[in-house]
Amino acid sequence: MPGTLLIVESPAKARTIARLLGSGYQVKASVGHVRDLPARTLGVDVENGFRPEYEIAPSKHALLTEIRAAARDAESVLLATDPDREGEAIAWHVLESAHLPPERTRRITFHQITAEAIRRALGEARALDEDLIDAQQARRVLDRLVGYMVSPLLSRALKKPLSAGRVQSVALRLVVERERAIRDFVPVEYWSLEADLQRRTPQQEVFRARLHKIAQADPELRNRGDVDQILEKLQGAEYRVAQVVPGTRRQNPPPPFITSTLQTAASQRLHQSPQQTMRLAQQLYEGIELDGESVGLITYMRTDSTHVAPEAQQQARDYIAEHLSNRYLPDRPPQYRSKVALAQEAHEAIRPTSVYRTPEAMRSRLDPRQARLYELIWQRFVASQMAAAQYATLTVDIVAAQDLLFRANGQRLIFAGFLSVYRNEEDEGQEERSLPDLQAGEIVDLLQLLPDQHFTQPPPRFTEASLVKELEANGVGRPSTYASIISVIQQREYVQKTRGTLAPTELGLIVCDGLVASFADVMDVGYTAAMEARLDQVAAGNLTYRAMLGDFYGPFAQAVADASPLLATAVTNSLQASVSLADEERVCPQCGRQLQVKLGKTGLFLGCESYPECRYTADLENGHPRQTRELFAEGEVCEKCGGRMKIIQHGKSRFLGCENYPTCRNTRPVLSERIRQLAAETACPQCGHLPLEPKSGRYGEYLYCPACESNHSLYKLGVAPRRGQGAGRDDVGATAPPGEGVACPACGATGLERHDGRYGPYYHCAACGKNVAASKMGGPGVQEGLRSRPAGRTARQGRRRRSARRSTQG
Repeated sequence: MPGTLLIVESPAKARTIARLLGSGYQVKASVGHVRDLPARTLGVDVENGFRPEYEIAPSKHALLTEIRAAARDAESVLLATDPDREGEAIAWHVLESAHLPPERTRRITFHQITAEAIRRALGEARALDEDLIDAQQARRVLDRLVGYMVSPLLSRALKKPLSAGRVQSVALRLVVERERAIRDFVPVEYWSLEADLQRRTPQQEVFRARLHKIAQADPELRNRGDVDQILEKLQGAEYRVAQVVPGTRRQNPPPPFITSTLQTAASQRLHQSPQQTMRLAQQLYEGIELDGESVGLITYMRTDSTHVAPEAQQQARDYIAEHLSNRYLPDRPPQYRSKVALAQEAHEAIRPTSVYRTPEAMRSRLDPRQARLYELIWQRFVASQMAAAQYATLTVDIVAAQDLLFRANGQRLIFAGFLSVYRNEEDEGQEERSLPDLQAGEIVDLLQLLPDQHFTQPPPRFTEASLVKELEANGVGRPSTYASIISVIQQREYVQKTRGTLAPTELGLIVCDGLVASFADVMDVGYTAAMEARLDQVAAGNLTYRAMLGDFYGPFAQAVADASPLLATAVTNSLQASVSLADEERVCPQCGRQLQVKLGKTGLFLGCESYPECRYTADLENGHPRQTRELFAEGEVCEKCGGRMKIIQHGKSRFLGCENYPTCRNTRPVLSERIRQLAAETACPQCGHLPLEPKSGRYGEYLYCPACESNHSLYKLGVAPRRGQGAGRDDVGATAPPGEGVACPACGATGLERHDGRYGPYYHCAACGKNVAASKMGGPGVQEGLRSRPAGRTARQGRRRRSARRSTQG
């Protein structure tokens, strides 16, 4: 039956909308992007107006055929992808790739997946917005030009495969500059002075005041000497209350969440990464099963707008009046301004689709992580529509020694307002700072003076949350990209997370230095923010796609042409400056040439400049060559040249190497005393040759017979459990009983042959050719013999290993 075909991105969203719309609508999911720029070529025709050359993903051909067939039978087609630039571009890609009929295809958008929002969107269908599509294409082409043209230069300079990104590299620069500010920070000493004072009343109330002014100027106590001068001046001084100033203070509620503030709050309060937060928010947006139907619980989560729909504000006001009181309602619904200069499109803030779906009611319907995030969003939105908190404040100034002013501040919460629903971390425990009822002119007694030494602190390392905040403050990136930016710089091993904070790796420091030296504009925070603003202008229709990319490409192409020598020099300088070596530490002990700092898989090391003629290397420890003492293996002689064998530690590897290296390159493994003893005492089970030669291979130590050239594992010799099998307390060496008296379960023949196979002992019947696992053999003798055999793999472990082998072979 012909109806309407509605296309969304995700299957979860498709299921939710299909249930809300019912019959007459067929809902299909594109499962994200259906086409993109090619993976192995630039895919941008620079000479013809930067025309992108898209390729359909191989996995999407069947899906597009299905969508095309459904559209052929439908009366109309609605593209209902996400309400942002990327969603607009996905809708266009589906239209183009599936060859949808333009005359019957329209675009709808909604910011929440509810029946009412979708019905409203159905009545406001429109054509695709070409300006939004151009803005998203321009972003994709910009990223491709930078990544595809800069990454090869970077890889050649560092002689390893690396990648650079237009926005990710700027985020890396922020992390690197913060790390260097921390390293270069020089603490500065300063002092503070507080006084414990007591009233001359029966209650003898005690309060604390802080030195606030010295002769009407801010105190500058730089060292202990400055403090001692003040202490000497205060000896025997009288402390008189100069003034008592009561007042009130309002604390306004925070605005509802946008993408960056949600990621920040979830990181601080729920200890979730930005990626985890966005994944959970996506689940809440696309729909949760409630009473047999799927319902979207929050509005669209990629937004930089704090706008709230009037009907949502009214619903929140009704809820607050019903469950709290009218006292908690402001006179009119609050209006919040977006901090972003040009918030994208007409988005809403992140809020619950219905405030009547309280966190308590939803807790049993959600998993714990979803429930905590939903509660955070719900509380923040309801609080944003409530009245301000109010405090009664008290400021008391105390004068001593004529020109020294101490100040005490107190406050008391007199109306909680929004704090009854939502509190920031800084709000916790800050409501009450009580002071006694002091009067102007009152004399108070000094109990003690409390000088305290402080040192200025370096700026803190970025956390994932604070880096998102910094990116937003600088206008770098957009809500849909924050999480991926932070994820990418960690995946590329330019940045690592340590105890919740982000620090650049050695590789990240060097990459940043090279890019800053050779691509000053691309790596500039202000320049990147200006590019984001120009993309906003494209989205608004004030700048064309070609003009925007043309303005960028000319200077960028010239920078690429000039970059190779600049990048190579910057990388070399950064490497050499990364450690401070004495002159004698830079001389190669083998050939006398200069040592250079190089970057390897495990970090920085020293290597000879004459490589590969001289292969001397030295690990670095605390910025200096690691002092290694040559250890010779006692009694070990090189069989090739007769030299002594040294014990060499290289990373996690430990082996023997000839002392005459590099003239003699002979190496062999370090063998245990046990395998040496076994080799001397064990005869070859095949030819009887004695002694055997101890060896070590990828699966551990084994014995080799030079007579018949056979290898024998310790397991087969019966002196060790099979590799990967655990030995019990008293089961080492236990085996299944011999098969002389065991009958074949298939043909009844006796005299079975016992063998040790890959999965443990088994029996072979020569009569019928069957193999039977010992564990499946009947009879008390067999089962009794199996009780103490070494524990092998479980059936599940065996299946997993076989499945893994098949996947790697396929």
